[in-house]
Amino acid sequence: MGVLVNLGKLILTLYGALIVFFLAVLLPIAVLFKVPLRRFIRAVRSPALIAFSTTSSEAALPLAMQSMEAIGVPRRIVAFVMPTGYSFNLDGSTLYLAVASLFVAQAAGVAMTLTTQLLMMVTLMITSKGVAAVPRAALVILSGTLATFGLPLEGVAIILGVDSIMDMARTATNLVGNCLATVVMAKWEGEFGAPQPEVLLAQEGLLPIEAVPPAPRTSGAVPSAS
Repeated sequence: MGVLVNLGKLILTLYGALIVFFLAVLLPIAVLFKVPLRRFIRAVRSPALIAFSTTSSEAALPLAMQSMEAIGVPRRIVAFVMPTGYSFNLDGSTLYLAVASLFVAQAAGVAMTLTTQLLMMVTLMITSKGVAAVPRAALVILSGTLATFGLPLEGVAIILGVDSIMDMARTATNLVGNCLATVVMAKWEGEFGAPQPEVLLAQEGLLPIEAVPPAPRTSGAVPSAS
């Protein structure tokens, strides 16, 4: 029971860290760039639910890209930012790796100085880039980090029992962060347009999002010679 209690604390710590990340990082960014939160939440809830339930970002990628186009993000921005973010913008996975590494260190009774913890955090931020968007892929990065800092690899086996529960939250966080980055880039370029009428029906569940045509391009066209 003692092990289960400690694993429960690990899960709650990760979920709490992700909530703080949403409130302290993602929300201020959305407010700063004047992202329409209600429209964004309605568009991202279905892809986020798929990512949460399947623990796979790849499974939610097509719907996420369609949803971002449907709410007014040009296709060229979606096609560049979303796939790039899947490789380099893994907020949830980075937070998970940091929490899991310290959990293993505490479970093994290894005291880590602040300098070592900061060095580990920088290492995790670098090594987590390019991690595959498939379930349990972060465990490979975690194993390499533990071996690098002399922590026991048995800690991975302990975490594996509850990794699926934590994987759901970190995968959904990765997806929401990438979707927000897509909208922010569109706002930055001044090309975030109004949603199509079909989007309102799709967001209320009255029309499949797949049936919504892509958003029209809002970038200025080159005038024809008279």
